Amino acid sequence: MRILVVNAGSSSLKLSLLDDGTTAAEENLPVSRGQFEPDAVAGVLGRLGAGCADAVGHRVVHGGRLFVAAVRLDAGVRKKLDDLVDLAPLHQPKSLAGIDAVSRVLPGIPAVACFDTAFHAGMPAAAATYALPPEWRKRWELRRYGFHGLSHAYATRRVSELLGHVPERLVVCHLGSGASLCAVRDGRSVDTTMGFTPLEGLVMGTRSGSVDPGLVLWLAEHAGTPPAELAATLEFRSGLQGLAGTADMREVLARADGGESTARLALDVYLHRLRGLVASMAAALGGLDTLVFTGGVGEHAPEIRAGAANGLGFLGVALDEERNTRADGDTDITVPGAAVRAFVVAAREDIEIARQVKEVLQR
Repeated sequence: MRILVVNAGSSSLKLSLLDDGTTAAEENLPVSRGQFEPDAVAGVLGRLGAGCADAVGHRVVHGGRLFVAAVRLDAGVRKKLDDLVDLAPLHQPKSLAGIDAVSRVLPGIPAVACFDTAFHAGMPAAAATYALPPEWRKRWELRRYGFHGLSHAYATRRVSELLGHVPERLVVCHLGSGASLCAVRDGRSVDTTMGFTPLEGLVMGTRSGSVDPGLVLWLAEHAGTPPAELAATLEFRSGLQGLAGTADMREVLARADGGESTARLALDVYLHRLRGLVASMAAALGGLDTLVFTGGVGEHAPEIRAGAANGLGFLGVALDEERNTRADGDTDITVPGAAVRAFVVAAREDIEIARQVKEVLQR
């Protein structure tokens, strides 16, 4: 089956044509004022040969409580996705713009929406519930949704193939510009670090990760900071960008290695939060059998993997220095005899989306 995978991000529309799981062609289309120009989309789809696709799979950031699995797109589903924009106003509109842009060019091809929140929809109530009044939680659907579910799901399946079995207690570290961890028990998400929005949890490229909510309230009340400025600062001017002046982990590592104090602090803060939250995920599992690094930073920064592992020896994590340094693609980086198996797995949300599309259309 030939499946066109559509991944609409903040700066580009990534289009990949997969033929039975193998990438036949791919191209990125830059965003223009938050939208995708119809002629440009048609041109890219023509070059990819997308008109021969059997189906289209769209990555959608937020499914809310309504969509807990992939679903075939129709007018009713599309309207309900509009209703979820308030839950992810910075991310959901980009997903919907991608759906609309591709649907205009390929109206007759079956399309499926695949959700980043769906993998976490079955988390235990203890992990999903905020300690807020019930009337708030019910009225506004306030809960921990979690994100990066397509990446966490793929990494879980892929490491299971590498091991030859589904690990009982797995922590997946999706480390990229956005970053989150997931505690996976027997193939199912039981906890994650992102919550109601993708701001919670780890330090990221431009996002703050978790901060004391009292700090935000103080800025609003005592410093008179408008909500829009608070949101923009926490989303786009914080994280590595706020600490080191750059969101590029490669630059942070190079500058820290050169002795720059701000970059060293940024790296120390990043690793401190990463180690602590890996341990938190392990606690949710009652221990740790397998650790996976994926995403741009997780795959390509052996210093980050080593820095994380150096603080996790008490859990049984130990990396082989040479394997870790030379890791390329899906690789076992465990030191012989370590209690916890550690892997690098290339992030392939497109393969997971294609799998879910097939599953939906074959029902």
